[in-house]
Amino acid sequence: EGAELATGGTRRGIVVSTLAEARFFAAGGFDDILYAFPVPRWRLAECSELAQRLQEFQVLLDSPQGLELLLQNPLPGGKRWLVWLKLDCGNGRAGIRPTDPEALALARTIAQGSPQLVTLVGVYAHCGNTYGCRDIPAIQAIARDTTAAVLEFVTA
Repeated sequence: EGAELATGGTRRGIVVSTLAEARFFAAGGFDDILYAFPVPRWRLAECSELAQRLQEFQVLLDSPQGLELLLQNPLPGGKRWLVWLKLDCGNGRAGIRPTDPEALALARTIAQGSPQLVTLVGVYAHCGNTYGCRDIPAIQAIARDTTAAVLEFVTA
């Protein structure tokens, strides 16, 4: 009910951190879900099933190996993998640093490679490094730094 309220009743545009959550929301009629963790090989079959079932099931990529995994496992029926490039702006959990020269190369490879199989939707950053903050100014500083890093990357 909370997710339906949060989406204004559209049941679209939600982000989940586990595939169990994705399956739960899909069963509840949500049809536009982002799995906010780079697709691990051992979860590819589950991601593929959701991508085939939903109008838009989106995943994160943060490496050339992740891209190759999706390219080697195309979705059937004219569907394509919808991906966000996961940037690590200081959290250290997942993603590629936006200042890493490989990050821009990976974004270009995804965007220009095989869009009929894998389509770049955008870039994604999670400010999980705010969890240890003790006050609002510290959280705001991380938010500013993350925003600046993402905007600089997108501009490049």
